[in-house]
Amino acid sequence: MSVKLGPEATRGASTKNAAYYVCCLCYAQSLWQQGKPAQAILQLNKAFMADPGDDPRVLAAWPPPYAVLVWFLQHRPPGAFIGNPVRHFQHLATRVVGERREIRSWRAWACFHLSRRVLTEEEFPIDGVQVKRESLEFPALEETVRRIESDGWKGEAEFIREVASGL
Repeated sequence: MSVKLGPEATRGASTKNAAYYVCCLCYAQSLWQQGKPAQAILQLNKAFMADPGDDPRVLAAWPPPYAVLVWFLQHRPPGAFIGNPVRHFQHLATRVVGERREIRSWRAWACFHLSRRVLTEEEFPIDGVQVKRESLEFPALEETVRRIESDGWKGEAEFIREVASGL
């Protein structure tokens, strides 16, 4: 399968298409290889903003990067800055704006749950201040997956379930 890459693939809000999605994944890998895990994780966020379209070959070739996120977290280099992915995804899920806001929020919740399963609460705590201030209740993983199943990419929910079951 060939996806055209280049400046036209990432220009403008309406072009967060399959090419944009693939570019984000490739850039995430490049950043990881350069020893920049926090920036690599942020590129995965951008991939989740994309709409790779209805062509099943795109997601078959480049699956939703939930397993990539888990791998990044499990293989983070000692001493490398990754920020606090748990808190990051908590904030992202509750503060998403722009195109496809709702599905992007559910994807952030999925990443939040996966991050919490991989990372220790002592080292990577939730934002308790936000929880208290906003009376925030975290949606359960299964609710999150059901929402993604109804509004997300074809097969995305099953992919999350598979990744989560391995943790």
